[in-house]
Amino acid sequence: QVQLVESGGGLVQAGGSLRLSCAASGRTFSTYNMGWFRQAPGKGRDFVAAVGRSGISTYYADSVKGRFTISRNNVQNTVYLQMNSLKPEDTGVYFCAADRAPLASDEAAGYDYWGQGTQVTVSS
Repeated sequence: QVQLVESGGGLVQAGGSLRLSCAASGRTFSTYNMGWFRQAPGKGRDFVAAVGRSGISTYYADSVKGRFTISRNNVQNTVYLQMNSLKPEDTGVYFCAADRAPLASDEAAGYDYWGQGTQVTVSS
């Protein structure tokens, strides 16, 4: 089992940047694929980005390609989401998630463990 704690959210103007972090407990972090999802008010939880166990394979939603970068540090048990050129439509609660499937997934149902989320608000 792994526990996840997100941080780094906040209020930023359009065009600005934020870096989200997700700290994982336990000594098996490197055995999990990690993903970031976001949920806007009144909407479902949408895929943002995912990274495989080694950190080499990364996947992004089309809406964030070229603006967001996911990375992980398996020594510090942390996954990051660097968000640049933020837009008002990026507003939402951002969740990190972990799973042990063979490949990282863009489906929320494929993830076994979730953090509590961190709020990101982008003003226009």
